[in-house]
Amino acid sequence: MGDSGNKKKFAVIGISSLILVAMVVGAVVTLNRRGGSDDQASGGDGGAEVHSSMKAIEAICQPTDYKKTCVESLSTAAGANTTDPKELVRIAFNVTMKHLGEAIKHSKLISDVEKDPMNQQALENCRELVEYSINDLKQSFDQLGDLEITKVDDAFNELKIWLSAAITYEETCLDGFINSTGTADHIRLGTIPSLSQRRLLSSDLPDLHSDGLPTWATGAQRRLLAIPTNKLKPNVVVAKDGSGKYKTLKQALKDIPLKGTQPFVIYVKAGIYKENVEFTKAMTHVVLVGDGPTKTKITGNKNYVDGISTFKTATVAVMGEGFMAKDIGFENSAGASKHQAVALRVGSEKSIFHNCQMDGYQDTLYAHTNRQFYRDCTISGTIDFIFGDAAVVFQNCKMVVRKPMDNQQCIVTAQGRKDKNQPTGIVLQNCVITTDPAYFPLRQKLKSYLGRPWKQFSRTIIMQSHIDDLIQPEGWLPWMGTFALDTLTYAEVNNKGPGSNMAKRVKWKGVKNLSAEQATMYTAGRFLQGDSWIPATGVPYNSGM
Repeated sequence: MGDSGNKKKFAVIGISSLILVAMVVGAVVTLNRRGGSDDQASGGDGGAEVHSSMKAIEAICQPTDYKKTCVESLSTAAGANTTDPKELVRIAFNVTMKHLGEAIKHSKLISDVEKDPMNQQALENCRELVEYSINDLKQSFDQLGDLEITKVDDAFNELKIWLSAAITYEETCLDGFINSTGTADHIRLGTIPSLSQRRLLSSDLPDLHSDGLPTWATGAQRRLLAIPTNKLKPNVVVAKDGSGKYKTLKQALKDIPLKGTQPFVIYVKAGIYKENVEFTKAMTHVVLVGDGPTKTKITGNKNYVDGISTFKTATVAVMGEGFMAKDIGFENSAGASKHQAVALRVGSEKSIFHNCQMDGYQDTLYAHTNRQFYRDCTISGTIDFIFGDAAVVFQNCKMVVRKPMDNQQCIVTAQGRKDKNQPTGIVLQNCVITTDPAYFPLRQKLKSYLGRPWKQFSRTIIMQSHIDDLIQPEGWLPWMGTFALDTLTYAEVNNKGPGSNMAKRVKWKGVKNLSAEQATMYTAGRFLQGDSWIPATGVPYNSGM
């Protein structure tokens, strides 16, 4: 993730897609608050029907951040006879999904895009990301359609998570054009014909129990991660020495049943595996187990300086729902001079990482989207080395700041919440923020900070953690000027250690003083709704404070 100081002033035609996705989030918020359908009769003369429909549309759109777009879009699509709030939200979904597809399919690229390698990569990423966005919108739409009005509250968290992911995917698409080397002033998202040939609105979605757990999480399988590695019965074994079915993890991917409803266990024996691996959206409920976070390591060195977009530098990328990893390491060895170089990118809903290690420099761990839980893990890096827009909680983890380049300063987190309705943020609970030996003697010369705001509504909470003296007294660092300082949400609660003194912390409007009671909003039980899906796996877990 790079600074936006050199960002070109691209005029993106597809930006209205992002607005519409945000509009849907606001509309769902409204539906939840109102509690369902409006049973008022819509009979009577035509004028009364039109008035009633417009009144209902305006009520749905009132709390959104894009009222005009919301009203105009719904008025055109809904006609004169629709007053049911639930039906209007369904229409909003359809409008947004249609707009996303058309924005990609029909808009034209400027002629010199093809001459710019980074723009080419950005466009390829957009194809992938907008498909993710449409998938999550469709999943949200289907969830809403299956709900009884009395059960809206039960599914509201899922809806907001999926819709939030849709927003983030589109934002990531636009971010891909930052710092590209093309000479154009205007980029138009479009001319991506492969998308028009795919089933963008496929209904093949994961089955869920009423409690939100996937259908595979039953019986003994629910405690899969509690089983010692030497007693685990994997579906496939990977071993460099040839003692397994495959010698590389990438080879093992072809054995994973797509859209599977049972856990598929891949055991990777001790060794260093030099490869880049992507677990796609269709590779659901994969369990990746190693011999230890420093014994089994997957390593790569893709990086931004060598002409690869940040999104595609990940050594391992995980998208399929219900991914779990235990006793394994992920590394990007590109080094500090190569700038953005991701070791692990995660967009898996309800993903869990236990006793894992993520090593890199800038942008080590990309906690991209959806709900994620990390327990007893170690993450190392220099600049923004935990970043993204997932709803993510780190419990009992160690954040290790490494030696940066001589002209750099270190930042632990850079959270990327774009919309105030998104239920996302980075939470560190009972963690340790410290240095590695090489950086320790330089920690006051090359300064370190807890975080900085990557996006407008950036949200990071650090609580019950030990902060060593590498963190500067100010605590937090601006991104650029006054950007997001009033709209971010940063808080420190009940921390300890020489770097936890808050007397000289920055006094931005967005820096909050939360009580212990208020901080419980950000515990795994409440922030991730973790009680319904984490304990079942057998991973150590604290629901509250």
